[in-house]
Amino acid sequence: MLHLLKIEWLKIKGYKTFWVLAILFLVSIVGVNYFVFYIKQGISQGSAQANALIGSPFDFPNVWHTVSYFSSFLLFIPGLMIITAITNEYNFKTHRQNIIDGWSRQEFIHVKIAQIVIISFLATVFVFLTSVLYGLLAGSTFSFDKIQFIGYYFIQALSYCLFALLIGVLIKRSGLSIGLFFLYSFIIENFVGAILNNMGGVKSASGPGDYLPLNTTDNLIPFPFFRNIVRFGEQPSIYVLLGLSAVYLFLYYFLSVKKFQTQDL
Repeated sequence: MLHLLKIEWLKIKGYKTFWVLAILFLVSIVGVNYFVFYIKQGISQGSAQANALIGSPFDFPNVWHTVSYFSSFLLFIPGLMIITAITNEYNFKTHRQNIIDGWSRQEFIHVKIAQIVIISFLATVFVFLTSVLYGLLAGSTFSFDKIQFIGYYFIQALSYCLFALLIGVLIKRSGLSIGLFFLYSFIIENFVGAILNNMGGVKSASGPGDYLPLNTTDNLIPFPFFRNIVRFGEQPSIYVLLGLSAVYLFLYYFLSVKKFQTQDL
């Protein structure tokens, strides 16, 4: 596997789009959280009531939750990185050349999945470091309490990246794959989820829509502010969400491997 990963590294090493997206992702994580941090600092110096209502989201241990939540909005960027990486294999026929050179189909798709695990892990490490940075800037005492939100972020990153891989393997073309990825992630699932949660004419903040594939991992890291105001009703059980997340991750993996093993090269 290490030999295959070295070959994968050579493929992306000179791919400018991949690195532009990677840098954009890292800069955006720091930038988005700084924006929220700056607003919070302004509120702290303004209305005492608003400050008391919001609390201290960037103090330890709340910072793990806050930074993970706002960083999760940027996970479409690693998804784009995975889509461009896999669709380039089809566009330039390098996947076919790898098979001719002696790779098995299983080795090819599994090295892509290993690449996803590495990217998701590195993204999580960066979110961890960003959390530490803003926690210290807030002047709070370091604490590992609520560190589980960093783990939830890793699961969420895996979900978006494996979903992107599945779309890339199914569609093969970068433009269509990216379009479908955005359409489903930002529109279709939210629309269907809202319908499911409001079935029978009864509006609810939680319901079957919370357990759709991407919504399941999104709900692992709920909105950190005003939770009693923004969201009503029973919250999805964290154990149910983790269990369903594992099921969906396995399905992404299984379907991607199965499709690549059976499709025409």
